[in-house]
Amino acid sequence: MKKQISTPLAPGAIGPYSQAIRVGDLLFISGQLPVDPSTGILEQNDIAVQTERAMQNIMALVQEAGFTPADIVKTSCLLADLADFPLFNEIYARFFSEEPPARETYQVAALPLDARVEISAVCAR
Repeated sequence: MKKQISTPLAPGAIGPYSQAIRVGDLLFISGQLPVDPSTGILEQNDIAVQTERAMQNIMALVQEAGFTPADIVKTSCLLADLADFPLFNEIYARFFSEEPPARETYQVAALPLDARVEISAVCAR
């Protein structure tokens, strides 16, 4: 059975999609932009700050659904510029103390709101 997951601790959807969907022991988190959920404003144009915020938004949805960071098994990471990859990796790694999830990272032509990063995740138990 499918259940919609939402929290005010992550930014609301800017289109026709859910923040996250839980199906049994799986959680699918939509791409999270570096938007501060308390203001609805995109974080400053700095890859470190934006990566931190996008990951905080992911973690808010993980927690809301009753999962933990250790349950994250896969992420998809979109960067506006692969030159940001080293600093992105440094910030991203802080969220996974052991056994980071599988991941792919792509450079894309553009992201919504002119963000520098967007991250989605899948959790499993």
